Amino acid sequence: HVQLVESGGGSVQAGGSLRLSCGASGYIFSRFCVGWFRQTPGKEREMVARIVIDGGLTYYSNSVKGRFTISRDNAKNTVYLQMNSLKPDDTAMYYCAARSGGCASYSLVADYYYWGKGTQVTVS
Repeated sequence: HVQLVESGGGSVQAGGSLRLSCGASGYIFSRFCVGWFRQTPGKEREMVARIVIDGGLTYYSNSVKGRFTISRDNAKNTVYLQMNSLKPDDTAMYYCAARSGGCASYSLVADYYYWGKGTQVTVS
């Protein structure tokens, strides 16, 4: 039984920072590509960032590139999303998701098998 749990969301002012965490249990975490997605009401869920199994490669959406950093600690079964220079447009529910195998070509919701319940980020 795979479980992903997000934490670290909250309310910040524009220009501030937050660090989200995604904790995993129930599977060998180090074998999975992990991504962060976000969604606002009335809009489709979109990928923000993803990280390959060993953490050696990362991918970002253009909207967050240079401001967000994804990383992972497989020993702790945790993936992080460091968010700096936050903007009101970053306000959303943030979800982590996982898929076995590759990461490079997989940026769609349908590509990921396991999902957390999300953590809210509000930037004012």
